[in-house]
Amino acid sequence: MRALFRRPFRASETLEQFWFVVSVSWVPAILISIPLGAVIALQLGTLTTQLGAQSFTGAASVLAIVQQAAPMVTTLVIAGAGGAAICAELGSRTIRDEIAAMRVMGLNPVHRLVVPRVLACVGAAVLLNGLVSVVGVLGGYFFNVMLQGGTPGAYLSSFTALAQISDLWVGEIKAVIFGFIAAVVACYRGLNTAPGPKGVGDSVNQSVVVTFLLLFFVNSVLTALYLTLVPMKGA
Repeated sequence: MRALFRRPFRASETLEQFWFVVSVSWVPAILISIPLGAVIALQLGTLTTQLGAQSFTGAASVLAIVQQAAPMVTTLVIAGAGGAAICAELGSRTIRDEIAAMRVMGLNPVHRLVVPRVLACVGAAVLLNGLVSVVGVLGGYFFNVMLQGGTPGAYLSSFTALAQISDLWVGEIKAVIFGFIAAVVACYRGLNTAPGPKGVGDSVNQSVVVTFLLLFFVNSVLTALYLTLVPMKGA
């Protein structure tokens, strides 16, 4: 966090890493968000039909995608694709003693290498979260209307009746926090890699697993705080 405000700011490195993370993550994110939106819509559609509340299928599906599914999917893809690549790159530099050489020359590896990658992952998470939200909502809309016999008007009107702008903001805030966590874990494991190629492989596996576990825990805490602090619309 301290290194974020140090100068000079490495804009070119940040943009390069941002493009790399987005390029390896956006296709898997879309491919995951389509069936995920469909599963959420189908499951909630069946449940609301049993309860006699078909008119609320759109609201439940969209809120579940925007608040919960989109940030998680985005960050899991970033951690599994971009984060793994970042960890492998830094781990390879570590076992070749490049990181130690930077420290000997008086260069701070955190400022030169970690900060651009963290900012890149945070920016990519925010933008990809919006993309995943849109694709997931469209997938849920298609499957609800085409397969479950829902009406487009009921799907859209229930969402606009119950949704709040804070629902979108909480999804973006989660994306920022999750992207930060994924990048920090990947960089930390890369800079603390055990010697040898096996150490790099172990660090990559550990970074992905630790990120997944942290995301589920942090998501539970953030969701509980949001539901406590922000009253539901119409409540």
